[in-house]
Formats: sequence, structure tokens, C-alpha cells
Amino acid sequence: MAALSAWFWNERFWLPHNVTWADLADPAPGVEYPKAGHLFAALPLALGIFAVRIIFERFIAGPCARTLHLQPGVARRAQPNAVLEKVFRSITKNPDTRHLDGLSKQLDWEVRKVQRWFRHRRNQDKPSTHTKFCESMWRFTFYLGIFTYGFQFLWQSPWMWDTRHCWYGYPYQVMTPGLYHYYVTELAFYWSLMFSQFTDIKRKDFLIMFIHHLATVGLISFSYVNNMARVGSLVMCVHDASDFLLEAAKLANYAKYQRLCDFLFIVFSVVFFITRLVIYPVWVLNSTMFESWAIVGPFPSWWLFNFLLLVLQLLHIIWSYLIARIAIKAMLRGKVSHSSLGQVSLLPLPLDSEREILFFCLYLSNEPCSLLFLHLLCLLDNFAFCFSL
Repeated sequence: MAALSAWFWNERFWLPHNVTWADLADPAPGVEYPKAGHLFAALPLALGIFAVRIIFERFIAGPCARTLHLQPGVARRAQPNAVLEKVFRSITKNPDTRHLDGLSKQLDWEVRKVQRWFRHRRNQDKPSTHTKFCESMWRFTFYLGIFTYGFQFLWQSPWMWDTRHCWYGYPYQVMTPGLYHYYVTELAFYWSLMFSQFTDIKRKDFLIMFIHHLATVGLISFSYVNNMARVGSLVMCVHDASDFLLEAAKLANYAKYQRLCDFLFIVFSVVFFITRLVIYPVWVLNSTMFESWAIVGPFPSWWLFNFLLLVLQLLHIIWSYLIARIAIKAMLRGKVSHSSLGQVSLLPLPLDSEREILFFCLYLSNEPCSLLFLHLLCLLDNFAFCFSL
């Protein structure tokens, strides 16, 4: 195990030349560098966030949903049937004609009755609009809060105004309390998402989302230990800027405020374009690729880091193109499709933050798209975005 750990944390890969982990382990008095042990604080904080979410959804989001006439509602349950339940769980949730005919003969039921059973059974696993509203309201609140905190913290940080400060003295950069709290809170939130997956309604994307959250937790932790937290904070802030707007648009959609939904979608689109196509390349990529080269110089993990940031920028361009097409169609049509924001969460794909943007746009475009392509693109996005933190 010690040999495996030494191989994984190879100083020649993770750190600049002539720098060792021992150099970072024993700083001068009053100076604190990032250490792996600091991240253990994220676990109890994640449990606290999870508890706050439960309280928030029950006592704040729930009453708000009922005020908007969104009742919890219980989906009509399919009558118990061992044969159909086995088919539903192990073979298919949407049987074709051949399966329907076979089950009809086996159970001596009409085909329409079998179809109705499967429809009711599928609906049992779908979260109600009330549930989705409460979840989106929690995410909107958290995303708005973390973006506000992050922006306020960065406003007072020198590397927001001169990104060369991300690299001056690297990796011997002091970990300030504000930066530590920003990082650990983001990390704790992803831990809480992992916890909540086991208590929420189980969705089709359970395994993929679990892997995504696990990868995010691991890669945020690596970037912290590697002391790339300054530039990581810039990446997080840029991406957090539009997340709460997407959740706000979903809330308006669930509440059936169509004009507000349209307005929020347009605002979200503008913010997305500015942050992903202007600020991100000019502010972040310029610093990670050129300023870091001049100040620190390249080293093995530097190449991987920048490669993934470039992949992320390519995805930004793809998303922006799709969003622009949908925005133009919406303006020509006079509105954004009323049901799309609500139905997007039912797609059998990962649905988190900006990933929803891609699926939302593809769903609205009503054009055929390979499911395999979506899965591959999403996994590439997950890896690129998470490691870039």
C-alpha cells in the first residue's frame, strides 16, 4: 500500500521541479499550506448540509410549493404482480410488442392492461413536480449562496484582479481561511449529494451520478492538496455564476410562470455566454497556459491540467451553440417550451449543474441524438470539469 501511495503521489508528476512534499509539510511558523488532513472537515460539514437540506425542503420549500398549488401527490401505484415486477426490474421497463404479447398470454390479461401496468409502474419511480420543485429550490439557494460567498471572497483577493498572483510563489502559497472555507464547502456539497442519492427517489442515472460525485470529490481534493486552489477558485466561481439561474428557470417552469421562465432562460443564456466564452478563456485559460508557463514553467501535471481545461472550453463552445439555437427558436416561436425544463430531469442521463444545459438544449431541439454520444460527452465533461478544480 505504501508503494502504491508513493507511486500515485509521485512528486515528479504533481509538483514543479525541485519541489517535494516534504517542503510543503513543514512551513514557517504562522504559515499554513494545504494538507490532505484539512479535507476531513468536509465530511461532518457534508452531513450538516444534508440535514439542512432536509429541514429546508420540509419547512421552507414544501410550503412554498403548496402556496403555488404544487401538491405532493402520490402517483397511482401499479397493483402487485410478481411476474411483471421481475420483467420490469431485470428485463425492460418499456416492453415492446413481442414482450407485451407474451406477458398478455402468460397472465391472461389484455395487452392494454399490461401496458397500463407498466405505465403506472414507471410513474411510481418518477418524482412529482412538488418533489422536483423542492429539490430545485434547495439547489437554487445553495448555488446562489456559494456563488455570492465565492464572488465576495474573490473580490478581495489579489488573484481576481491580477491572475499572475495564482502563480507567484507557487506552490508555496498560504492557504487563507476564506479560500479554505470556499473549497471545503464546495467539497462538502458534493459529499452531501452522494449521501442524498441513497435517500432520494432512485433515478435511472443513479450509478453515473454516483461516479460523477465520487470523481468530483476526489479531484477537488487532489487540486487542493496540489495547492492549485487559487486558480481552482476562479474556475468554480465562473461555473457557479449561471447554475443558480438555471435552477431559477426550472422553479418558474414548475410553478407555471411561463413569462418568468422565458425571461430567466434568456438571462441565463447571456450569463452563460459571457462567463464561458469570454471570461473563462480570457481570464482563466490565459493564466493557466501562458502566465503559469512564464512564472512557474511546465511540469507533468501542468500539461494534463491545461489539456482538461481546453477540453472544457470546447464543451463550452458546443453548449453555447446549442443554447443560441434554442434561444433563437424560442424568440421566433414566442416562448421556451413549457414542459422541457421540468421533463429534462426525467432523462436517463446525469443531471447536474451545467450538464443540464446540454441535455436541456438537445431535448428542446427535438432532433435525434445518439444516447451513446451523450453519455460519452457527459463523462468527458465530468472528468474535465472536476479535474480542472
